[in-house]
Amino acid sequence: QVRLVESGGGLVQAGGSLRLSCTASGSIFSINAMGWYRQAPGKQRELVGRIISGGSTNYADSLKGRFTISRDNAKNTVYLQMNSLKPEDTAVYYCNAVATPSDSYLLRSYDYWGQGTQVTVSS
Repeated sequence: QVRLVESGGGLVQAGGSLRLSCTASGSIFSINAMGWYRQAPGKQRELVGRIISGGSTNYADSLKGRFTISRDNAKNTVYLQMNSLKPEDTAVYYCNAVATPSDSYLLRSYDYWGQGTQVTVSS
């Protein structure tokens, strides 16, 4: 199957930057899209942004201009560069991949999630 491992979270002051990384491993036939979601305490999980295999990206409207997603296809890794961080960006950030495992019947794709990484922005 497919496993996602995130890194790069932590504590940062408002106005600072962080870069998250997420690497997919396992028996992978293809990865259709990778992206990031976040969940703040007491709130629903929301899309931060995602990048599809062709390189197109989409972001939550409120985050455009501050957050940037990029991907290294050779490494099956997606990055989230977060700039000008605000206290309201505090959340657990989850990596997501839509991928086809090598043993998938009819090459069906599935959603996979990382374990999450905490980002805390202090005021």
